[in-house]
Amino acid sequence: MNIMSKNDEIYDVSAELVREFGEVGTPEREKAVEKAWEEYNAQILLDARKNARLTQAELARRIGADKGYISRIERGLTIPTVSTLYRIAAAMGLTVELRPM
Repeated sequence: MNIMSKNDEIYDVSAELVREFGEVGTPEREKAVEKAWEEYNAQILLDARKNARLTQAELARRIGADKGYISRIERGLTIPTVSTLYRIAAAMGLTVELRPM
């Protein structure tokens, strides 16, 4: 049981997740998990672009896209293809590494 304290109240985080997103394994919960991963990955790309000191326009130019496309990716509204992800990483001077967990 995951119990957290909030404003001197005790609540069960697992119960809150079930209330908000449904039981683990339900379509509603899976959709919420997928959306969370999309937002997480979008934030990683945004942070990487800023660390590379590139504007959205410059990154877009480097990969042959438009600034709006980069913006949509960074807001989690568009999921880039794998090939586009590799192009984005290379344009920022990064690599993508796949390795066993």
